[in-house]
Amino acid sequence: RLFGTYIKNYLHDSGRDNQMSDFKFPENPLHPIDWLAAFWSGLISGVAMLLLSIILPWIILGDPLFITRLMASILLGPQVMPLQSGLVPGIYVVALITHFSLSFFYAALIVLIFHRWGMLVAFVGGGIFGLIIYVINYFSFSIVFPWLRPYGNWMLLAANILFGALAGALYELFERPDINDQPFLLADSEKHSRPSALSDTGLTTKSEEL
Repeated sequence: RLFGTYIKNYLHDSGRDNQMSDFKFPENPLHPIDWLAAFWSGLISGVAMLLLSIILPWIILGDPLFITRLMASILLGPQVMPLQSGLVPGIYVVALITHFSLSFFYAALIVLIFHRWGMLVAFVGGGIFGLIIYVINYFSFSIVFPWLRPYGNWMLLAANILFGALAGALYELFERPDINDQPFLLADSEKHSRPSALSDTGLTTKSEEL
């Protein structure tokens, strides 16, 4: 108790209690995220990836549902990979659930990483992240689901890159207008230029006083 009284008197005498009372933590230290925009970006980019995953195998392999069965095999096993004699609704419902669950998850990651730097960075960074998604999914899923290893291909890679780029760009397109992005390339230069500007003004005031 005596120690507390001593500290209080010390702060009062030195004037630091006023400085501490004026100090406030920032209300939102993180750049705000528009989660509604993130939802729409995940949904639309997921649909675009699904369409490309149907069109490319249709043109190249003559099997439009090849990648769709590949996604369904994550939950249903390798027996769904061969070309089906007829349309089996259960397989494609599971494929859609798996696909869009991963789409929303990865879109949220892309938004969390790139949302503060504007359209160009989100588009390019999202595309690079789509490439990383393909690499991680291919090697990690192949360990748990070994039948997926022979099915790694450029069509799935292209679909992942398209998904990532669209997810980043669409978020910036749908983001609320009251959320301002900060420049990516100029952030460091602005930080370094501010002290120099202050020092210049300090030198001018000192020279004026002299």
